[in-house]
This record gives sequence, structure tokens and C-alpha cells, in this order.
Amino acid sequence: MTDTAREAPTESTENHGGSGGGPAIAEPTHEAQPARRRTPGEEARTLVAAANSGSLASLSEDGTPWASIVAFGATDAGEPVLVVSTMAEHGRNLAREPRCSIAIGEPVPEGEDPLDRARVTLAGHVIVPEGEEADSALDAHARLYPFARGNATYADFTTYVLRVERIRWVGGFARMSTVEAADYATADADPTAAGAAFARRHLNDDHADSVLLWAQTLGGYADALEAACEAIDRYGVDIRVQTPRGQAPVRVGFASPAQSPDDLRGATVALAKAARAWTPS
Repeated sequence: MTDTAREAPTESTENHGGSGGGPAIAEPTHEAQPARRRTPGEEARTLVAAANSGSLASLSEDGTPWASIVAFGATDAGEPVLVVSTMAEHGRNLAREPRCSIAIGEPVPEGEDPLDRARVTLAGHVIVPEGEEADSALDAHARLYPFARGNATYADFTTYVLRVERIRWVGGFARMSTVEAADYATADADPTAAGAAFARRHLNDDHADSVLLWAQTLGGYADALEAACEAIDRYGVDIRVQTPRGQAPVRVGFASPAQSPDDLRGATVALAKAARAWTPS
């Protein structure tokens, strides 16, 4: 089986039921090419790798939940690293009660619904690392916030690592999954994520005809009238199509995973060639 044909597990992904009152979802006109997706673990790791801050939920002395915006780095296993002071309430909370969680959201473009963007919550307990783990944890934080090395020398500051025990990933409306801690720790962040926003804009602004052709051929919607790239990742492209029968989400996959942002151009060029060569089966 090729990389393109591999599908992410679906049994843990939840969808909202009911017919609702939204626009009609058109069925494909022909069978689409198999297209691999990132696993929920990969989605979560990609969000964490791209972020440098989040909302920390800690427990105050009286048991009240306390939300704070915090800066963090992440270890190679995707564990958030915090360098916090007991002058802050969340610092005092963590010193007394290690249970906490961090919520991290995908940036929201102007005019878009924040609840239709990806986010992840990592829950567990913080530990104070020692020895080599302490050095590597501080290095992970200081790569994003160099001043943290100085802060860590003050008596009121402590370096913490969040031992992740529970992960809840939401990819937008009706896309969500609980990720096992082991799956999260071993998943890889998408190496193309840094170039995804530019690639999406470039496809929609300069290559809309190609995106439409991908949907009409490889994506299974021969009667598509319009198509827009909604997202791009190491495995392929998510497209939203409009047909005379309604709209639909379409996924088209790359022949092999892209390994860097620069690889996205070659992968989409290969998609264009495959779409032009496509014939109905």
C-alpha cells in the first residue's frame, strides 16, 4: 500500500449527528483517489509545535479554576515547558497543586469563526525536572524565550514540565478525537506546517483552476463548478467544492509525504500532472 492510500484511523473521530439545517452536502460523482490524513496525534503535535503560548488552567487554593495566558516551549515528546514565578497566581497554584491543563488554539484569520479552527487541550500534572531533563527542558523553553534562562535563576521562578496524560483534539466543527498519551508522544509534528498558510493562499490566488481540476478528477466531483483550498499538509490538500447539487469537502492526497515547506510546491505540481492524466475508470 502506498503512502497516499493510507487512511488515518477513523474509529476515534467523532461526528455530530442529525440532519441539521445546513447546506446540502453533495455526494461524489465517481470514486475518489485514496488520500491519507494526519492522525489526531499528528494534528495535536503539529498544533503544539507551532504555538508559543496557551491558556493554562490551574487550581486556586479554594479549588476555583484559574485560567492564565502562559508562554511555553515543548520537549521532543511534545510536553509543554513552563518557567513561572510564584508572584503569579498560576505559579502559586502549580507549586501547591500539580494538576493542570493547557489549551492551545490555531490562529484565527480575520473574519473566520474561531470555533471552526483547530485547537487542543493537554491535561496532566507538572513536575520539576532534574539533571539532564532539567537542562533540556529549559533549552526547549529558551529557544523561544531566551530571557527565560535569566528568569530561571531567580528564587521565585520554577521550571515545570507538563506530563501529558489526556489529550483532546478538535479540528473544527464535527472533527474531534481523544488521543492516547502514548500516541501523542510518538506522533510527529507536520514538518510542512510553517509553509501551509502561504501555500494555501498561493493555490487559491494563482492556481484556482488547478484546485478545481483536482476536485473534478482525483477528488471525485466531476460536476464541481468552484473549488477552494481550505488546508494543506504533508499528506495532501483539503478542498471545498461547489456543485449544482450542493457543496462538499474533498481530500486529495500526495503521492508521498512532503518533508518540508519547500516540498509542497513539488507535491502540488505532481498533483496537477496526475489530474491532467486522470481518466474515468
